[in-house]
Amino acid sequence: MRFQTFAALGLAAATLAGCVAPMPPAATTTTTTTTVVTPPTVLDAASRQAARTVINAEMEKRLPGANVAPYTDCVVNNATTAELIDIAQASRAGATGTADSVAAIVSRPATTQCIAAAARSA
Repeated sequence: MRFQTFAALGLAAATLAGCVAPMPPAATTTTTTTTVVTPPTVLDAASRQAARTVINAEMEKRLPGANVAPYTDCVVNNATTAELIDIAQASRAGATGTADSVAAIVSRPATTQCIAAAARSA
């Protein structure tokens, strides 16, 4: 019984193989290539340091004369990778608006709590 089933399947496969008509060549179309530049999603050491420098400068503007390193750490630790990349790229391009980015990160509850704890420790 098994032999007859396999033989029938083999015969059907051979029959179908001969029944397939060749495909005509595909029509050629012309397409325009567009290059899309996507922003980096990985924060390298140089970008992280650039963002840290900008954040530190912004914190020094708000707290002149104070050791702002612990506060800068709080901001960096509570920023997203995308935010740090944006701050680093803006600083390299000489763009403004980094103060708003830093202020937005500082206004988050986790950042505020971190800064308060750093202030108590100082």
